[in-house]
Amino acid sequence: MAQQVAPPTTPYGVPISLAAAKQAMAAAEAEATKNGWAVAIAIVDSGANLVMTHRLDNAQLSSVRIAEAKARTAAEFRRPTKVFEDAIAGGGIGLRVLTFGASVAEGGVPIVSGGTVVGAIGVSGVQSHQDAQIAQAGADAVK
Repeated sequence: MAQQVAPPTTPYGVPISLAAAKQAMAAAEAEATKNGWAVAIAIVDSGANLVMTHRLDNAQLSSVRIAEAKARTAAEFRRPTKVFEDAIAGGGIGLRVLTFGASVAEGGVPIVSGGTVVGAIGVSGVQSHQDAQIAQAGADAVK
């Protein structure tokens, strides 16, 4: 039987500033563009409220909502959405995350600054691990 993992202890912080969100967005867009990936990118604050979203040229329309869901999930649970993808893949007790309304696809990453979760970034449009690569580039741009 799978063991339950304790929630992260990183506290929530003040909401991400617009300037910091723009830094994260620029870094994420640069990573997507460098790889030729058409994606949507969403950034939420520490309360999981949308701060900004971009849909790069030729990204599918549904990617906008999926990216936002990934960002909200990463903020609300203070962890990457990959954790939920892995829980679902494990079956059994991991399937309960479906009842939380969480996005269970990799590509959402918390944004941590000053030791607190100030927001999160979600990406959708390519393979989930590629979405996560873009999201991590954005999150890493915020100090």
